[in-house]
Amino acid sequence: MKINLNKSCLFVFIFLGLIHVASATHAVSNEIQWQTYQNGITTAKSEGKKIFLHFFASWCGYCKIMDQKTFKDASVVQYLNENFIPIKVDADQQRELAIQYRVTGLPSNWFLQTDSEKIANRPGYISPEEMVSFLKFIHTDSYKKMNLSEFLQTRK
Repeated sequence: MKINLNKSCLFVFIFLGLIHVASATHAVSNEIQWQTYQNGITTAKSEGKKIFLHFFASWCGYCKIMDQKTFKDASVVQYLNENFIPIKVDADQQRELAIQYRVTGLPSNWFLQTDSEKIANRPGYISPEEMVSFLKFIHTDSYKKMNLSEFLQTRK
């Protein structure tokens, strides 16, 4: 029995390539799909999703904690990627944007409508549990009918 080595090698490379693509796709889904400000605003309009806007700086301790804890939490990652357009802005690099949003401390977190209209701002560190609550409160438009405390009471 004669085996065609070229076809066997080609099959192995295709198979390994498919495994690599599948694992890369899985890895990406475990991370927040951050966008730049301009791309995120455009994407939000085209996809009809609300925006989560996060201002940070490389020197900010609580920003680093949010990166390590909140933005690595599986429930935060999933809810944010599925229901929002997440935008991350370095306040030092994009000062004009930070001024536009009146960022006076970091981190600063904004929730925006699809058309970029401001809904709410939540400055400071947000734990993973609080973040999921805020995201659901905004995504479900509950903020139009009740305050956050009332929303949290209805979820118990």
